[in-house]
Amino acid sequence: MALYVSPGFSRAADAHLRLALMFKARRHWAAAAAHFRRARLAPHQDATFTRLELSFHAAHLLEARGLRKAARDAYERLLKEPQLSSSLKADVCRQLGWLYHRCVSLGEAPARARAAVWCLQRAVAAEPDSGAGLYLLGRCFAAQGKVHDAFIAYRNSVEKSEGNADTWCSIGVLYQQQNQPMDALQAYICAVQLDKGHSAAWTNLGSLYESCQMARDAFACYSNGGPAAVAAHAPLRQRLAFLRAHLAHAPMPSVTGKRRQLPSIEEAWNLPISAEMSSRAPKSAPPPYPGKRAEEAPPLSHQQLQTLQYLQRNSHNLSPQQQALMQQLLSQYRLAQAARARAVTKTESSAGSGGESAESLAEDLLKKFSDSQTDIKKEPTTTENGAAGGGGANEAVLGGRQPVVKLEPLKTDPLKPLSFHIGMSSKQILDACKENAGPATSWSVLGDGCGAPEPPAVPAPRLSAEQLAPPAPFVYVESKRDAFSPQLQDFCLKHPIAVVRGLTAALKLDLGLFSTKTLVEAWPDHAVEVRTQLMQSADENWDPTGRRRVWACASHRSHTTVRKYAQYQAGSFQDSLREERERGAVPQHSAGALSDSDGRESGGPVKRRKSARMLRFGTNVDLSDERKWRPQLTELQKLPAFARVASAANMLSHVGHVILGMNTVQLYMKVPGSRTPGHQENNNFCSININIGPGDCEWFGVPDAYWGGVRELCDRHGLSYLHGSWWPDPEELRAHGVPVYRFTQRPGDLVWVNAGCVHWVQATGWCNNIAWNVGPLTARQYTLALERYEWNKVQNFKSIVPMVHLTWNLARNIRVSDPRLHRAMRTCLMQTLRAAAGTLNAVRARGVPIRFHGRARGEASHYCGSCEREVWHALLVREHERRHVVHCLACARRASPTLAGFLCLEEHHTEELAQVYDAFTLHRAAPAAAAAAAAVVQTPALVATPD
Repeated sequence: MALYVSPGFSRAADAHLRLALMFKARRHWAAAAAHFRRARLAPHQDATFTRLELSFHAAHLLEARGLRKAARDAYERLLKEPQLSSSLKADVCRQLGWLYHRCVSLGEAPARARAAVWCLQRAVAAEPDSGAGLYLLGRCFAAQGKVHDAFIAYRNSVEKSEGNADTWCSIGVLYQQQNQPMDALQAYICAVQLDKGHSAAWTNLGSLYESCQMARDAFACYSNGGPAAVAAHAPLRQRLAFLRAHLAHAPMPSVTGKRRQLPSIEEAWNLPISAEMSSRAPKSAPPPYPGKRAEEAPPLSHQQLQTLQYLQRNSHNLSPQQQALMQQLLSQYRLAQAARARAVTKTESSAGSGGESAESLAEDLLKKFSDSQTDIKKEPTTTENGAAGGGGANEAVLGGRQPVVKLEPLKTDPLKPLSFHIGMSSKQILDACKENAGPATSWSVLGDGCGAPEPPAVPAPRLSAEQLAPPAPFVYVESKRDAFSPQLQDFCLKHPIAVVRGLTAALKLDLGLFSTKTLVEAWPDHAVEVRTQLMQSADENWDPTGRRRVWACASHRSHTTVRKYAQYQAGSFQDSLREERERGAVPQHSAGALSDSDGRESGGPVKRRKSARMLRFGTNVDLSDERKWRPQLTELQKLPAFARVASAANMLSHVGHVILGMNTVQLYMKVPGSRTPGHQENNNFCSININIGPGDCEWFGVPDAYWGGVRELCDRHGLSYLHGSWWPDPEELRAHGVPVYRFTQRPGDLVWVNAGCVHWVQATGWCNNIAWNVGPLTARQYTLALERYEWNKVQNFKSIVPMVHLTWNLARNIRVSDPRLHRAMRTCLMQTLRAAAGTLNAVRARGVPIRFHGRARGEASHYCGSCEREVWHALLVREHERRHVVHCLACARRASPTLAGFLCLEEHHTEELAQVYDAFTLHRAAPAAAAAAAAVVQTPALVATPD
């Protein structure tokens, strides 16, 4: 929200880094990668981290995503940097060494072992006071059977960081392997006293007791490992079940019985341990590792913080003595911050064993950030004009690297109130903007003073059980006349989602043109994106262990060709037929349904099938090239105008350039179980989907008024609504008050997805589908698209439909008779005309050269290389890494307050924009007969009627 409400936010780099770390901690990999990239592009003059530190975290994201070779290469590139600090070098070497140790894909075992030891030894040399590298080095030596070297490394690690439960657990493992059970017991006790939830130590302790035939203590230790560890560890569950059955019939232990080899767990917990260990592991658990080191720089006092803030605000008017004091305080502040950062990045959670959580490094850093906030700007500061404020655009930020960037505000005159309205002419708007275009925050396309859109709450009143499972709207088309009747379009626009049956037959569409056989014969080497998914019924979605129903829907992306996927698709069908024959059953039909044919939800707890297999879904096959796919695209021209790929009545036909999959056709090649996870269409546009057959597809849909409820449940499941991949549970949605449509799409059926409808689809048979988006010329469609355009800005999500560029093209091409649509479009035109004038004023005031660039036919719309927002009319361009990158005004001013090094390119003549704006007036509809005649004669001058 900070990035949305303040386009000139001077700490954008820090904001993007924190967002990246939070998304990484929640396993939202794509969103994390996007924010790391934006943090890298944002200016770093006042950032609290260096570009090399950012590169390290970006490399760790690759490791967390499982891209281990790419992570290794990124770490190794970092080690070649000459300006790498010793602490960062130690972090990189630790991560790289542990990566070599645990990833078999990085080479042969002996070579990996040598590389791991070499990297970890470099980490120890780079930061001798850290126990983290020594602990991992000990783990590597232990894995290689070098027991003596492992003990030395562990002992040295304990001396550096005595509060680390992982180290004591590993020491216990070595003692147990050397058949020293009492020493192993004491080491494990140290570990669990430091961390009472250390599941590995409890499990190892249970194993130790079981090896000594102490079943009751073993059972207690296994149980103390926690339900999560038990659920994720099948052998442990088996041992617990065996011990539980054994203890149920075992006699109580006798005091006079055989002498035990080890004390019980209760005795061991309070037993005095050896001097070597007692000095390292006090009974009362110390602060979590790593402890505070004596050599750490103390944080600044409150008075020192105020002094530093004052000196930074007046950095241009300081005496030499004051400058020296400022540098001393700033250096002390940075050392304290760096010490905190090192204290977190050295934790072992990011480099634990086996099932460690790779994203915990991000969680630790977020904790560090939150811990450090109390030291910064507790008191309100005073701006240059004497007013109290807490972070204005012209305020220097504490902790920034010199020189501190000060952003001067855009030219505004507080004595002249801003008043813009859609009744103004272009001349009035441009004249007003010469004096005061208003701040950039007032340039929202929704209108001045409109806040950011928010997800709607679930509407009241709560629906009944019947209303929560509504029947899908079906319409049957029996003739060509029915297909082209206005009632068909009205039916589709009135429902969130609808099935049109019989349309392709009535229009005699040759769907065989989209069959796999035809595709292979036409272009066998055409590219296909493949998603590898788990085969399961539409009612189910399981976690990777197959024991818990979740919303997260995992798939892995790869690429192949039409020919190769066709072979897989046909082979899958033949395998299914063979399996049916072997079972002695006759397949119902080629669909091979995986769910109830009557659409009912399966009740009760469902166990995942033991024979669950992986499938390959061929998606996003691009059919946009008219030279390749002319027969297929020509055939689709038979559809009624409202459903065509290109039509004067389709907003997306007025974009003027290709948006793949939206104003072009995409094809999907499916086997049973292929899933398209839950989503709304880009910018809430409507979509058309035709099933080519021969199998069926099962659809789920939620009306757009309830999308906020779906998003709320995504948040509860820890999933990103926009960036994540999720498969909702219909029963959970209905329990939350969200209605869910469910229906089957048969071959030849056209599914109309209305604006904003949330939907997800699964193939129940072998089939192909074709799909594209359309934009009806209605106020509802335009408003929903514009609101999502703004909400995407809040969510830092790229809008692939350039709504500003589209709005100006629509204003040129159509006449509008709907007052609501006219008002929404006119508001957008006025606001973007203000933004263009304000941008050019700011550019001229800084002496930036302005050149007319124009727009080539079919030229794609431009987006900011930093924030990925649409940039329209005034393109601020600067060379970056040997290529010219477009910036919006806010990002350009963050990069250089004076816009030095930038060039401004104008896409349109201001006079032309003024003419378009003035000519866009509300069209008064003629009588019905005249309007019908005009629609026939003047196809470009389409009239958009109220929805």
